[in-house]
Amino acid sequence: MDQGAALLQWGVVVGASLAAVVSDVRTRSIPNALTIPLLVGGFVWAAWQGGIHALVDAVGGTLLLGFPFVILFLFFGGGAGDAKLMGAIGAWLGYKQGIVVLFCVAAAGVVLAITKAAMNKRLKFVLANVFVSVYTFLVFMLSGRRKQYAENEPARPQNPQQSDELTVPYGVAIFAGVCLAAGYVFLC
Repeated sequence: MDQGAALLQWGVVVGASLAAVVSDVRTRSIPNALTIPLLVGGFVWAAWQGGIHALVDAVGGTLLLGFPFVILFLFFGGGAGDAKLMGAIGAWLGYKQGIVVLFCVAAAGVVLAITKAAMNKRLKFVLANVFVSVYTFLVFMLSGRRKQYAENEPARPQNPQQSDELTVPYGVAIFAGVCLAAGYVFLC
């Protein structure tokens, strides 16, 4: 792919993630009106740029970027819009660049969560709940009791005072991660 096509591809992804962060901060949701056309456009772009091979790569990118967020949505109450946005970004960037984006978005999310928790003097509480949630998820997934786990209420933080004080619109982390990944791809 030539440099101009790559710039357009990344420009679409950065622009869409910027639109998503604006919506997520204002309304705490990322609309289907953004994610579905972005997904379809990514598949069309891939097929147009590289045929069936590129389309398969786009589907792989969609699965790679969307799957972790679908798991978060199903088991831990993350946002469905986050999952759809990440899947759509994967359609535009494919599997290989998707790995870079996934790492950068995860890193940005960790930094955002730790910053928010530290600002609210709740870092110890957040880290304890993350440990308990991950441990519980792994124990049930590895023990073969997945169906029983899926039927129960997803793990939630144990402090009733949490309300909205520790939640953050994850679109911010997605936008920051996409920008970091774009910088990495173009500068390295």
